[in-house]
Amino acid sequence: MNKKIYSLMLTLLAFTGLMSSCSSSDELVFDHERQQFETRADRILLEFIAPFGTTADEEIYITGAFNGDDEAVGDAKYLLTKAPNSNVKWGIYLDPSTFVSGKSLADGFRFYSKNQGKEFTTAGEEATHTDNPGLGTFTNIWGQRWESYYWSGGEQPEPTHDGFCVYVDDQTGWDILTLYMWGDVNNLNGDWPGMSVTGTWNHDGITWKYFDMGEANTGLVENLIFNNGDGVEEIGAEPKVEHDGYALFVLNESSQTDFALYAWGDAEAFGGWPGIPVTGTQTIGGVDYLYFDMGAANTGLNLNLIPNNNNGGVQWEGGDLNFTIDHDIYIRIFDGGYEVLE
Repeated sequence: MNKKIYSLMLTLLAFTGLMSSCSSSDELVFDHERQQFETRADRILLEFIAPFGTTADEEIYITGAFNGDDEAVGDAKYLLTKAPNSNVKWGIYLDPSTFVSGKSLADGFRFYSKNQGKEFTTAGEEATHTDNPGLGTFTNIWGQRWESYYWSGGEQPEPTHDGFCVYVDDQTGWDILTLYMWGDVNNLNGDWPGMSVTGTWNHDGITWKYFDMGEANTGLVENLIFNNGDGVEEIGAEPKVEHDGYALFVLNESSQTDFALYAWGDAEAFGGWPGIPVTGTQTIGGVDYLYFDMGAANTGLNLNLIPNNNNGGVQWEGGDLNFTIDHDIYIRIFDGGYEVLE
């Protein structure tokens, strides 16, 4: 019994010594609170301690009254950078001289993840931070919860899109998915390899990646090439065709097999009747078209086009086919006429 009491006394003495060795002025700093980026005299440094469940490839933006709120999403100036030595921290440098409408961080800001939505409080309300540090400072900002935490059964409200969008169930295993487009406008939304994924949507148990096409591009005819960002692999890629200037694409649903194209207007651009023969064939979106190259030298001319069966007695009529050669045009030909395809 005496030995047990003695042992207990030694334990208590050791614990007392441990406590007394810690000065009351020392402050515990956890690893995830330590500064990860260098302070800059001309910038405000915010380091965001991300909510649980944030993955290393997360695309996170800061939004608030100072940068137009949701308009800042997608703007590289407001994209956070993951700390190289921390799996829970993202950082951003802010320049107050760029803040809009006289606003500051004190007017409220929050964070947005393209994968998981807006930052929310533990009470289920949209989060608002009001820290307002000055230039040359470093500040930790604690994240609370992503909007995805509140999605019932993993179901996420459908995002708002800029124009039409393309949803993709990506099962390629690629590290990155990009989308290149060509057609009425080549390099639409970016040169090769094209545009990055706009965002994701959890729906029916599937995480859909989506590409917003842009409201301004509504009505264009485009060919889509999904690729892995470096040109090594393509999905659904169709043979590329180099055209001489713009082209007239013809979907032939008529009984004719021989075609020519005559033009008049600013010039008899393709020579005398019946004009030029078919330049070639091209598969676009799984559809086979005949095409006539208009010639780069004729770009800008205003022409009236008359498709015909190569002087065999048939001249297609179906409305006005008059246009300035500054874009490709698509038509469907059938026995008795044609229609312009939008």
